[in-house]
Amino acid sequence: MTRSIPGIHHVTAISGPPQPNVDFYTGMLGQRLVKKTVNFDAPDTYHLYYGDQFGTPGTIMTFFPFVNAGPGRPGPGMASAHAYRVPAGGIDAWMARLGDAAADFELGERFGQRMLTLRDPDGAAVELIETGAGSGEALDGFHSVTLWTRDPDGTARVLTDIFGYAEAGEERTAAETRTRFVAPGGARGSIVDLIRVAGTHLARPGAGTIHHVAFRAESGAVQLEWRARVLEAGHDVTPPIDRNYFNAIYFREPGGVLFEIATDPPGFAVDEPVEALGEALKLPPQYEGRRAQIERILPPVRVPVRAGA
Repeated sequence: MTRSIPGIHHVTAISGPPQPNVDFYTGMLGQRLVKKTVNFDAPDTYHLYYGDQFGTPGTIMTFFPFVNAGPGRPGPGMASAHAYRVPAGGIDAWMARLGDAAADFELGERFGQRMLTLRDPDGAAVELIETGAGSGEALDGFHSVTLWTRDPDGTARVLTDIFGYAEAGEERTAAETRTRFVAPGGARGSIVDLIRVAGTHLARPGAGTIHHVAFRAESGAVQLEWRARVLEAGHDVTPPIDRNYFNAIYFREPGGVLFEIATDPPGFAVDEPVEALGEALKLPPQYEGRRAQIERILPPVRVPVRAGA
């Protein structure tokens, strides 16, 4: 098998109550709520998906919002941040926008690209990185994800030997060493950074932390090829699991981060038209008989402004 993973399909995180999460991702970040469904393994909790207008793989950030979730803390064995692509000049526009909203942010640079970091309502780092392409300030899907793993060398072997990424440079500070890996092709989310952080740190799952990172498979047949390759490398991996909008396989990489490989099809318009994405609560067939009960349990959410409307 000579193909490479093209990039990130989606990133899934944990949040506190859903309404502040919806307000931030649809309002502040201008993303579209493309699917309102439930955690298929715990249907008393929402699973919210945000992305571009069409729910394109490589733009999708998802959340399990728990009303009573305690605060989490990123650490070894977790993805610690996700980053969006911003067009040329977009960082200046975002600084003005955040200033008008009296929102705190940090300005910086990474591998020669300007970036800023802001925090979502649960304190999770959200990074915006200027790519030099396009114009304006609209986010253009994922730029990268940062992995803070317990075994960076083992994680690197998964990225290079299995997924086909190439090492593309290193940056060092007194507190951190960051190594960049890039998938060929330049697709959205084609960059993964691994960090080594000085000192002793403990991870704590909870609100504001990333649950897993999902990589793209262009089809179900390609996903099965990736599953065979992961098994061949000695990692336990699940069989394909139907998530309605994609099929998913999961495995824990050597550094402790939960990896998923998700198919591009069938996509988010499989059960509602593109123009109505995210408007109605969508349940998988096994939970339709419990819809009334589930709707009583879930807190109501409002989308103040649909991105692009």
